[in-house]
Amino acid sequence: MFLKPDYNLKRIFDINLDELKSQGIKAMLFDLDSTLMASKSAKYSDEILEWLNTVRKDFFVAVVSNNKNEEYIEKVRQISDFPLLFKAAKPNTFAISTFVKELGYNPNDCVLVGDRPLTDILCGKKFGCKTILVDSITCDTESKLVRFVRFLERLSIRK
Repeated sequence: MFLKPDYNLKRIFDINLDELKSQGIKAMLFDLDSTLMASKSAKYSDEILEWLNTVRKDFFVAVVSNNKNEEYIEKVRQISDFPLLFKAAKPNTFAISTFVKELGYNPNDCVLVGDRPLTDILCGKKFGCKTILVDSITCDTESKLVRFVRFLERLSIRK
């Protein structure tokens, strides 16, 4: 199925970096909200920052987010030391294609990691890169309604 991610994992920490490296992946593109940080928090946890530093030893790291809130974007820019693309309009691929090309990569070099099948995974599939679906970083504290919506969305990737 078109929306089936290449990898469907519980947490970003479950990503097998050695396997990606052996497949020729050079760049990891991450969704921001609910993937690298709690939604709208503008804060990375120490655990995420430590993990990202490990990732950066072997991969180029960038963020691709649909967020349009200028105040929030500025807060995230102040705490991030890697390239950020906001207003990406995923699943549209125009912005990500331009961004990745400007960074000197092509789709085969990249993996897109995100928590939403209908934006992140669909964008990655349309763009032509590998995709990794992870659960929300705050899955244990999300409301029942949010969890139910996520469950419904994930029905689109089964079989």
